[in-house]
Amino acid sequence: MNIFLIGIIAANIIFSLKGFDDISFFRKFEFHVGSIRSGEQIRMVSSAFLHADIPHLAFNMLTLYFFAPYVYENLGNLPFLLIYLASLIFGSLLTMIFHKDDYSYRAVGASGAVTGIVYSAILLESRIMIYGFIPGYLFGIIYLLYSIYGMKTKNDNIGHTAHFGGAIGGYAITLLEQPTLFSNNLMTVLILAIPIVILFVMAKQGKI
Repeated sequence: MNIFLIGIIAANIIFSLKGFDDISFFRKFEFHVGSIRSGEQIRMVSSAFLHADIPHLAFNMLTLYFFAPYVYENLGNLPFLLIYLASLIFGSLLTMIFHKDDYSYRAVGASGAVTGIVYSAILLESRIMIYGFIPGYLFGIIYLLYSIYGMKTKNDNIGHTAHFGGAIGGYAITLLEQPTLFSNNLMTVLILAIPIVILFVMAKQGKI
């Protein structure tokens, strides 16, 4: 297995297990808008290595495990790490933008970073099939449209905004790293941009 992937998964497991057993540790490093606005910006990164429970951790790490190879085998180790970290940060930044006035808002999980890797993989390998029968690009669109719905309705405890921010990060950095995608895979590039454009239009119109 790739050493960078091993390192990321190990960091998530170690940090999350510590958080499961130590609530003060969990509270100190979770994403919390009030604390971040008071100067604890480290939470914007540390929260992405904490998880709510074992299923949450397992789902994120398994998803990363299956999609990461498409990224580092196409782009290399350092770009893979860059996309992971940039997606993590994009997810936290977008969450802050949309929840900046909700001082009690809390979140944890690597979902933003992992979503960025998934989006990157779909860009790089347009023939990816999700669950064996759903085209990757179609899954990407549906997933982000559902994220917009979740951001708008706020009727669950899922960090939809972080997912969306992570997808934007993965999308943008992958295109910067592999600009030939604009000529070799333009249709997928344009299709995956649709939900991103919809989000920003809705935000500008105050509909989300």
